[in-house]
Amino acid sequence: MENILECKNLCKSFGKKQILKNVSFTIGEGDILAFIGPNGSGKTTTIKLILGLQKIDSGEVFINGFDIKKDYVKAIEKVGAIVENPDSYMYLSGYQNLKLIANNYKNITKEHIDEVVKYVGLDKRIHDKVAKYSLGMRQRLGIAKALLNSPNMLILDEPTNGLDPEGIKDLRDLLKKLASDGMGILISSHNLAELESFCNKVCIIDEGVVIEKSEVKEFKKNENRVIFKVNSTENLPIKDAKEIKKNSFVVKATKEEVASIIKTLVKSNIDIYEVREDELTLEEAFLKKTGGKHDKVNKK
Repeated sequence: MENILECKNLCKSFGKKQILKNVSFTIGEGDILAFIGPNGSGKTTTIKLILGLQKIDSGEVFINGFDIKKDYVKAIEKVGAIVENPDSYMYLSGYQNLKLIANNYKNITKEHIDEVVKYVGLDKRIHDKVAKYSLGMRQRLGIAKALLNSPNMLILDEPTNGLDPEGIKDLRDLLKKLASDGMGILISSHNLAELESFCNKVCIIDEGVVIEKSEVKEFKKNENRVIFKVNSTENLPIKDAKEIKKNSFVVKATKEEVASIIKTLVKSNIDIYEVREDELTLEEAFLKKTGGKHDKVNKK
């Protein structure tokens, strides 16, 4: 898998205050990266450096192999971005809003606009005034704007703000569809429970420093804790097993030790119904990693 976005040792200061300290991460084709951190950790500054909206003090950003500092036009050519609730002309239709954006690019045909509209699921309402759209529909219109230039990299800052459950589901389904078609997506959000449902990678930044980069599944693993569901937890022949509810227990174990535990249970005539790794939620894993800075990560 090729990297679409590469951030290498990004540093940024405002006056004497250093905001970013050697921030590095990558996004490949089909990746959806949850870019998370407490308020003031440097997320928005990083996004602005990636998009060329602020000057990089030191470090490099490559998009599709092009250096954002040395070849800005080529680097940004295949990037789409929306920040919070995308602005639209409320008195115009969705289609008229898209036409205004399309005028900024060369050779965007009506057929291409229609394809994008259908892709984001607005084809039945695209000629209605935006004032009549729900917040979720406006968000999909914002993504349609970002897709007009056929990008392969999408950057979203707090895209679920203010959305109801149905709007969030629509957005989630759309982003998963985009990723399955090979797009790389970076999402900065406080809604960790929602990110958990569709992001495959996580990057945590705290006080301008990246403190975690991993697959979401790996990040959520809970210290080799394994849960067993059995027919009885009385007189368990397993050392350090801890009952967590009726007929279920948890124990720390490697893969090899799990195999040994299963053999021991079978020999003791204990029926095994389920064996699974214990996982933290993304929020629990995040709080554990950042020292429980919960007051700074509340949803807006």
